[in-house]
Amino acid sequence: MTTPLSRRMIEVPRSEAPWLLEGGAQGHLVYVRREISVLRPAVHIREHGRLIVRTPAQATALACQPDEITTAGEIGWTVTTTGPAEIITDPHEADHYRRALPGWAHGAHDTLVRIRPQTMTGFRLPHAQAVR
Repeated sequence: MTTPLSRRMIEVPRSEAPWLLEGGAQGHLVYVRREISVLRPAVHIREHGRLIVRTPAQATALACQPDEITTAGEIGWTVTTTGPAEIITDPHEADHYRRALPGWAHGAHDTLVRIRPQTMTGFRLPHAQAVR
């Protein structure tokens, strides 16, 4: 008989969430398309307090959730950030970020989004413990 495991999420202080965000490079972008929330893979970098996200989506962001979770131990962290977003349209700036962010494309959808984080919450995902 296997022992059930207890999984916990531990909220990190507000000062730690940006630090975690800079430590990871991929996650998910959530946006609304045809009145339905859609989740897509995304890669990001943080520059000048802004989050630059490359994603195979053609919409501005609703939220960005970078994370780093190991499948073997199911440990890691996750950060969710929201804020005003804009699609990067300047060709020189877009070229720079396409070189800096190897990302996924889906057909013609290869979008660069700049998010100005206003809210940021983070959680650590520690090792699961056996339930007694």
